[in-house]
Amino acid sequence: MPASGAVTRNTLRQQIADALRDEVLAGRLEPGEEFTVKQIAEQYGVSATPVREALVDLCAQGLLDSDQHRGFRVHQYSIGDYRNMVAARTLVVDGIFRRHADGPPAVPEPDHAIALALVSVRRRGEAAARAARAGDLDILIGYDIRYWRELGRLVSANDYIADFLHRLRVQAWVFSVPYLRSERDLLGWLWSGHVDLVDAITRRDAEAAVEVVREYNAHSLEWADRLEARAR
Repeated sequence: MPASGAVTRNTLRQQIADALRDEVLAGRLEPGEEFTVKQIAEQYGVSATPVREALVDLCAQGLLDSDQHRGFRVHQYSIGDYRNMVAARTLVVDGIFRRHADGPPAVPEPDHAIALALVSVRRRGEAAARAARAGDLDILIGYDIRYWRELGRLVSANDYIADFLHRLRVQAWVFSVPYLRSERDLLGWLWSGHVDLVDAITRRDAEAAVEVVREYNAHSLEWADRLEARAR
């Protein structure tokens, strides 16, 4: 019985963490917004313990800040932080595809399992690209995060690297959402190259994959430049 209770609490902890993360990504919890364990527990109708654990988890992921006297608040990333996120993912992803620069591409030889995984990733990529072209930010975020998480695990074959990239991905969206929701030219700043990237990986064309990612990162930095210009 104690083991069953532990599983239930851990599941509830994860559910609360996921729900709060979605609130942040949807912009319903804004950067700098403060709240307490008691408020969240009452909102979800649960005890304080799993809520506190979920909030601590989100702090560890860089999405919340903890204040001993005031509770928790949504972390506010700067444009400089966003630039560093882009730089970090550039180094890691470029390294993944170029780790065998003088040998075969860093994409595994296709087998049945990998082929099925690529089909799944491509479907998520197609859905993300459609949402980007339609300007549907809410749909895009969900598919984009799952797309990059699956793709990261597939091409890196390293859960630590994949988890790091996933965390960067979520943090970048947390930074971007408030700005994108106020963008007049939203379609001009939503990337839709998901299918191009997975197609390059399916062909085992590391050079093409690197080029797609580089163009995407350049696009991201151009958007950061625009945000900085507005702030002057």
